[in-house]
Parts: sequence; structure tokens; C-alpha cells
Amino acid sequence: MIKTHTAPDEIRVSNGGKILHVTFPENKAYDFSSELLRVESPSAEVQGHSAAEKRTIAGKIGVIITNVEPVGNYGVRIVFNDGHDTGIYTWEYFSDLGDNKNLVWGDYLERLKQFNLSRE
Repeated sequence: MIKTHTAPDEIRVSNGGKILHVTFPENKAYDFSSELLRVESPSAEVQGHSAAEKRTIAGKIGVIITNVEPVGNYGVRIVFNDGHDTGIYTWEYFSDLGDNKNLVWGDYLERLKQFNLSRE
């Protein structure tokens, strides 16, 4: 797995706020759904302060990205239409999430099932 700490060449919101496209200089490109970015937000509200505190966020199938704001030289803050705007998405976070997207998404779907929650 390549650890990317350099800024992306491009960060673009598309599909009416449903997709965030991130392209790194190493020709690594990722498409993230707004739902995935929202439910896996790096914020303390979602991740907690330890792995045991991580929350499973339900009902975000319709969430969209309304703004992406730079934070220093290391990441962005994403604003969602449900009011969530905390958490800094670092370049490393995007790279790790992109490399493990299918695993992370599968784990999220399993947690929803385990807690009898819905994406709706």
C-alpha cells in the first residue's frame, strides 16, 4: 500500500454532490460516495476517541456534499447537507480509505445489519 502524504492534483465533487473524486500525483485516483465519506468521517463524532467508541451512522443514503474546504496543506473539511462538517480528511486518510474502500464499506454494511439499522 502506498502512503500518500502529498496533496492531490484534483479534488472534484460531481454527480450533484454524491461523488468526490480525488486524484493524487502518483496516478492514484479514487471515487468516494458522499454516503461513505459521511458514515466514515474522521471526526470524533463518528470515530470516537478509541475504536470501541466508533459509532455506526445510519440513514445517510441521501446525504450530499455541499462544500469542500482546504485545511492547511494536509487535508480538507467536507460539509454535508445534513449539517455534519467536522473532521479533517487528510491526504493519508483519502489514500487509506481508497485502498481499502471495499473492506470498509463491507464492514459498515455488516454493522448496520448487526444493529438492525438501515441506509435509508
